[in-house]
Amino acid sequence: MTTSDDVASRIAALLRKSWFWPLVAIVVLLGINVLNDPDYLRISVNAQNGNLFGNLIDILRASAPIIMIAVGMALVIATRGIDLSVGSIMVVSGAVAMEFLKDIDAAQSVGAASAAVAIALVVSTLIGVFNGLLITVLGLQPFISTLIMMLAGRGIAKVITAGQNTNAQNEPFQWLTNGYVLGLPVVFIIALAVVGVIAFVVRRSAFGLMIEAIGVNPKASRMAGIRPIGILMAVYMLSGLLAGIAGIFAVGSVMTVDVSRTGYQMELDAILAVVIGGTSLAGGKFYIGGAVMGSILIATLDKTIVFLGIPAAATPAFKAVVIIALCLVQSRRVGSLFGRRKRPIRPPSPAPHPVTEKEGVSA
Repeated sequence: MTTSDDVASRIAALLRKSWFWPLVAIVVLLGINVLNDPDYLRISVNAQNGNLFGNLIDILRASAPIIMIAVGMALVIATRGIDLSVGSIMVVSGAVAMEFLKDIDAAQSVGAASAAVAIALVVSTLIGVFNGLLITVLGLQPFISTLIMMLAGRGIAKVITAGQNTNAQNEPFQWLTNGYVLGLPVVFIIALAVVGVIAFVVRRSAFGLMIEAIGVNPKASRMAGIRPIGILMAVYMLSGLLAGIAGIFAVGSVMTVDVSRTGYQMELDAILAVVIGGTSLAGGKFYIGGAVMGSILIATLDKTIVFLGIPAAATPAFKAVVIIALCLVQSRRVGSLFGRRKRPIRPPSPAPHPVTEKEGVSA
């Protein structure tokens, strides 16, 4: 029989889940949009091809690149690091792909699309390796190392594209972002598949434990036989690879890379998604599921801002208010204030009267 204490413990355990409060925030934002448009959540089916379309589908599609960089960022932050270069890696990846496809007259070629994806991912992975070398071999701080690449990345993209926005035509490449599988956006399915593989690897092997060990106590992890150099290299390389995939998603929808706007400030969205998902910036434990939910929340928030017609000048303030409110709800200190119960003040019990030697003899 379930008692009230069991119910309370289950509710408390649910409130501690990394994905719970982002999910609540998503529901609240969707509710606000429904109040403005009762048909906001309607999902329609294309009679010709059976594809689904609607605002929810648009949110899933928009969340895919954020999911990619947020998952990589979660692993980096778990090691007490940071990767500020993911936005610049996105634009470099997109620039490489668009420049490659621009010079090839193969609008229907699957091979050309595959080659463009492969080259873009190799370049983005190498940038991640470079970040790892700066941190592990040269001993630079992750903030400084990735800040250098954040500034240099857009310069590299401008060199690749000669400072011009580059567009190309290739239907198989564009299908990666705009296509559908079983009625759902293929870009979101690819993102979930990649996240599933990463989650399986880090949770079913010692790799995830070593990442958390380095984040909790680097010195103790070295004494336990963990070599941080290899783990850090792998983490930053993976972050670069995922940012490269996000760059392909970003440019594939319009088949154009904008060297000034593609990936702009995406590193901030990635960090916010990770923090909202419950991963501490101090390192240690990380939550991939929470990072995914935080990414969907960021995409929902961006969609809500556009839907409500909030002016561009007020957009950062609106976004900050929502995120601060969510972080306050997740705060343990705030939660303890609401969970604290007032106890009745009882008078102190009188101290026992000491037994004197005379009383002891008489007893």
